Amino acid sequence: MKNINHLKRVSDNANNRYLLYDENDNIINIPESIAIILDGNGRYAKKKGLPRELGHKAGCEALEVILEEAVSIGVKYLTVYAFSTENWKRSENEINALFNLFFLYLGKIEEKAIKNNVKVNFIGDIYKFPKKLYTECERLINITKDNTRCVFSIAFNYGSRDEIVRTIKKMASNNFDFNNITEKDITNNLDTKDIKDPDLLIRTSGEFRLSNFLLWQIAYSEIYITNVLWPEFDKEEFYKALIDYNKRDRRFGGRKEK
Repeated sequence: MKNINHLKRVSDNANNRYLLYDENDNIINIPESIAIILDGNGRYAKKKGLPRELGHKAGCEALEVILEEAVSIGVKYLTVYAFSTENWKRSENEINALFNLFFLYLGKIEEKAIKNNVKVNFIGDIYKFPKKLYTECERLINITKDNTRCVFSIAFNYGSRDEIVRTIKKMASNNFDFNNITEKDITNNLDTKDIKDPDLLIRTSGEFRLSNFLLWQIAYSEIYITNVLWPEFDKEEFYKALIDYNKRDRRFGGRKEK
């Protein structure tokens, strides 16, 4: 792997971003849309001898850093997996601690969003959360809806299979003609209808699975897996993922002419 210490960050004032160059002055292509499975908060807490909730807190702090960095280098869509439909299986104490943390953390996301012209979006069924939490989600959506630099989507009570089931039910309730259904029809009715499919999917903590995340949308995404636990995933690790992405030959099922 190229030495990321030699990466150069050059201001591109015309486009309100920074350009990344490697040690040979080759520009690093930045994915327009990135999705991240934020995995390893609990293992981080165990490793540090901390309560699990402090592992989740450290994960939130890491996300603030990566959000700002992604925006600064021109990522247009950042989608993160925060709470899955399967996470309800966790203990009541952990779930309640997560809800309290999410509520407090959304205030920090608001600061970052306003500062960086970021539109905040939620995918998943947020209305199964306590009213205090989903009301805060609605407020954040409303106050950032006109921001244009990046769309930051948080998957809250999200599961891809649940999303597809809800999509089919929604289309059926609108008397959709399923005999003439197309892929575009499904795409346009998913939670992610206004989000570009990920160019790059990052998963931390070394797990080689998708965990019911964006199964429809990542059909041709490049996948990067790192053993680094999410709270320890910093700018340096983010750049490693981008460099690896730049090595990929994206053909989308086709074949390039020789």
